Amino acid sequence: MPIFEYHCNACETEFEVLTRAGNAKELPKCPSCGARDTKKRFSAFATAGTQKESASDNAT
Repeated sequence: MPIFEYHCNACETEFEVLTRAGNAKELPKCPSCGARDTKKRFSAFATAGTQKESASDNAT
């Protein structure tokens, strides 16, 4: 399930919502003030992994 980031226009709170893909179009209530005046924020995603060493990294 994806995590979406939102901004509440009423109280300026930033929050995240774990939601099903089918519910992504429905705007959630703000957890601080309960308003539905929220906007989905663009967010970058992080990846985890290992970096492959190059031959020049191993030279002494």
